Amino acid sequence: MIVNRTPIRTSVNYGINEVDIQDLKIHSKVVEFNNLTILGDSSKFDIYTNDDNNQVNRKDLVYGNGKELEEEVYEKANQNIKIGVNNSGTLNLEFELDDENKCLIDNINIISNSKKQATIVIKYGSDDAQEYYHNGIIRVDAKENSRINIIVINLLNEKTNNFLSIENILGQDAIVNYTIVDFGGKSSISNYYSNLIGQRSKANINTIYLGNTEQLFDLNYIAELRGEKTDVNIEVQGALKDFAKKNFKGTIDFKKGSKKSTGNENEYCMLLSDKAKSKALPMLLCTEEDVEGNHSSAAGKVDKKSLFYIMSRGISYRDAMKLIVKAKFNKILETIKDENLKDEILKEIDTKLD
Repeated sequence: MIVNRTPIRTSVNYGINEVDIQDLKIHSKVVEFNNLTILGDSSKFDIYTNDDNNQVNRKDLVYGNGKELEEEVYEKANQNIKIGVNNSGTLNLEFELDDENKCLIDNINIISNSKKQATIVIKYGSDDAQEYYHNGIIRVDAKENSRINIIVINLLNEKTNNFLSIENILGQDAIVNYTIVDFGGKSSISNYYSNLIGQRSKANINTIYLGNTEQLFDLNYIAELRGEKTDVNIEVQGALKDFAKKNFKGTIDFKKGSKKSTGNENEYCMLLSDKAKSKALPMLLCTEEDVEGNHSSAAGKVDKKSLFYIMSRGISYRDAMKLIVKAKFNKILETIKDENLKDEILKEIDTKLD
């Protein structure tokens, strides 16, 4: 199945316009998913789940991972969740796949009223017993002057296919911040799109990815700026070892009406193996004057001088590599205020680099 196409095609020789997932089957029948834990101060939110007979948004995605996967969510989701933000607070949604919950198809809508702010953590995990499946959509509607922090944690096992489409609409002076920790999945395919309609709205996305064995990460990040003085910042830091592969596609599109707007994207991949492969396609598109856009992308091996310096202090090669990777990820990890969650992520880094 062909998924996660770029908004603008480039030369087919680059092999980055889309990704072909072999032997992927759309599920004909999906059973209930009963391993969701909701934590936090739920009184600060209006939460509607499957049992509330609430109709979540099923409007076509602007981009997404592809029509077949999108339709699977709308027709067969076994977790439909709508969250209304009424007051400042933090909410945690923890999905755990196991032998009795092998398939998760989730449709999550988050709507923030004007002048409200919240942090919502969405965590996907699994045991290591077998291959599971996740296909999800997260939509955020940030009204005027609202501030929403979304933290997405992917700790699925390395046998599982993981698909996630994210779509955001930002009103005037709205701010939507994403922190994404993308570690799990045999194939982890993510499509992020923000539509900055309101003046002075801001979209920030900070992502770390870490791949080993034969994992594939395909990240397609798209932002369209329409309001005046809007701002987009995309920061992606990753590391690959063994035979892992990564495709990064970042597109910042200045539409007509986005005068005095800014957009920045930066992606860096640390190659921990000669067999690991990294591809990147940063793009800036523009149909407006008086805007500022910057992009950069790079890949490289661990600095030998830094590695030698750390090892000269009696630290083993493996532990030195862990320290270097953690240091590279630290700025983004610091955006996560939950210390227990941060510790879990650091332990996962140790495990994947052993």
